[in-house]
Amino acid sequence: MYTLKSAHQNYKIEEREGKLYLNDGLIDLDISDLGNQHFHVIEKHKSFEAELLELNKEEKYVLIKVNAQVYRFDVSDQYDILLKEMGLDKLNQHTVKELKAPMPGLVLQVMVQVGDEIKKGDNLLVLEAMKMENILKAPADATVKSILIKAGDKVEKNQVLIQFA
Repeated sequence: MYTLKSAHQNYKIEEREGKLYLNDGLIDLDISDLGNQHFHVIEKHKSFEAELLELNKEEKYVLIKVNAQVYRFDVSDQYDILLKEMGLDKLNQHTVKELKAPMPGLVLQVMVQVGDEIKKGDNLLVLEAMKMENILKAPADATVKSILIKAGDKVEKNQVLIQFA
């Protein structure tokens, strides 16, 4: 069993005895694989063109384009659901309280503001060190609590630059 969560609705999909069920209703689909992640789907005498744009197994989501409309679904399997029910779903979530300078340098640009909600990998600031510009990225999802530096500041290795809530 899988659950798919979109911005507007939740779906439960499961396979029983070789048949596919959506929210406990039998789905009768005719699917043709056209190659390159493109599919032709017929359901209840209606034709759809579908394309799998992205399948992210690590972050557990899928992007699907159906007739030129893009849909994002967060995917959970039975184990994810069980962990959530037990309150154990957040154990692997990496939290961080601060960003420190990895080396001495000059802050060229700060790309965030206090209160910004950031995602892992978002650009936070540009630090020039040894005549190279280095973009420091968010190590985890967080909210910017305080910014202890500004453009033009010289920083030392391990100096706290940004604090997170």
